[in-house]
Amino acid sequence: MPFPIKVCVVCGEEFELKPDKPGFANRCPECSETDEIQVNSRELHTTGRKEASELNEARREAMRDLLYRKDV
Repeated sequence: MPFPIKVCVVCGEEFELKPDKPGFANRCPECSETDEIQVNSRELHTTGRKEASELNEARREAMRDLLYRKDV
């Protein structure tokens, strides 16, 4: 029994929909791979934001300590 032929919604190419194909059922394997790369870069971007947030928090704390410390 042959696999069903689908048309990719991104590039318009025909492809065989095989079992255990990564990605979406309406995208060809090449377009699914580029989508996975974008998801991985987005995950890296969120970790970078967390690190930047921690650095900004440390800067704010240091500025607060310098501005509002009481000299004895």
